[in-house]
Amino acid sequence: MNTKLAAVLSGSAVLVSALAGCSGGGSENNEKLDAWAKQVCDAVQPQAKKIAAANAAIQKETSDSSAPADVQKTDAKAFQDMSDAYQAIAAAVKSAGAPDVDGGQKKQQDAVKELNDIATSYTTLKKQVDGLDTKDQAKFADGLKGIATQLDKLSSNGNDALKNLEAGDVGKAMAKQQSCKSASAPATAG
Repeated sequence: MNTKLAAVLSGSAVLVSALAGCSGGGSENNEKLDAWAKQVCDAVQPQAKKIAAANAAIQKETSDSSAPADVQKTDAKAFQDMSDAYQAIAAAVKSAGAPDVDGGQKKQQDAVKELNDIATSYTTLKKQVDGLDTKDQAKFADGLKGIATQLDKLSSNGNDALKNLEAGDVGKAMAKQQSCKSASAPATAG
């Protein structure tokens, strides 16, 4: 019943890995950019763990024998945790300021907007899960399918600004940060 939802959720880890510096390392020395990357990566790491834990909780609750009420409770908490995590990442990127690269301010603003939009989407999904009828297994399963479809859209689009932010020198600076390397470890490689 919940397997598609769990499969789709693994896509959200990809969004975090976009910020976690999947790019190859570079040896260019830009202290300002390295400091910016360290600030962002240090803030992203605990949020990436929170998102990974939320994904794991949903995947653990994917069995067809799970009671709808248990699935609902787990999914709602996971969506709230993901929303909170993306808001925290957005706040971290915003407070770090613009990276010291051409167009850095626009890249930063676009990424913050995108992260906040993702957070809002997870809040919406949480409200939808909370509203599902757990007393009717068939209605509940249909409701989850609808949520999985929305989650699929969320994970397949909506990380262009993040990719843009971490492109080039920013990605190289982030890839050098230990906290970004460990933040992206549970996610798929970029």
